[in-house]
Amino acid sequence: MAKRSIMVVEDDATLRRILRDVFTIKGYEVLVASDGEEGCRLFSEHDVDLVIADVMMPRMDGFEMVRRMRESGANTQFIFLSALDSAEDVVEGFRSGGHDYLRKPFDISELMVRVESLLCRLEVRIQHSEHRIGECLFDTETGELRKGDRVEHLSSREAQILRMLLDNRGEVVTYEQLLLEIWGDDSYYNLRSMNVFVSHLRTKLARLGSVQIASVRGVGYKLGCKG
Repeated sequence: MAKRSIMVVEDDATLRRILRDVFTIKGYEVLVASDGEEGCRLFSEHDVDLVIADVMMPRMDGFEMVRRMRESGANTQFIFLSALDSAEDVVEGFRSGGHDYLRKPFDISELMVRVESLLCRLEVRIQHSEHRIGECLFDTETGELRKGDRVEHLSSREAQILRMLLDNRGEVVTYEQLLLEIWGDDSYYNLRSMNVFVSHLRTKLARLGSVQIASVRGVGYKLGCKG
């Protein structure tokens, strides 16, 4: 299994260094940032499994930083570390997208247990969200379609279409089924829109090979594998 990656965003240089050293010794890949803006920049440049975030930081606080990170749709876990310990602060932490909240001062061993627990939960989610289609792996949570080192990023509509076809593999999924499930309306306008998304999806599948969407004229679509 590849190393899990952790990012520590903390403006206290001493604590930042301690956490970096502890998690490095434990075998994690570790990124560090001293404020929320730097944290967002690093997050956009790297795949990060878990973020440990301070709340009170210069340039951008931890709550806002995590909100922005969550907007990317990345499959990342978030833990807040903060001296802010009121019930309102904890609630705000979870509302902004945090999965856990640990009050300062804290014990390193407790933080480690919480990190390991969230990463185990992440692993279970990844295992349940990945599906094999021919030689490709389709992640229904991230919308990524992978074949070896090649990755195609699907839009939300494209991922929904592929998921329905996958759930009914070997069977024809009718236009009506797709439209009512995904668009909520089987109007002619939505049918044209769906056909455009299917065309885009086919282009991405073709770049990876081995997977194809067959048309059943006047009825719907069917997922299959080439060869």
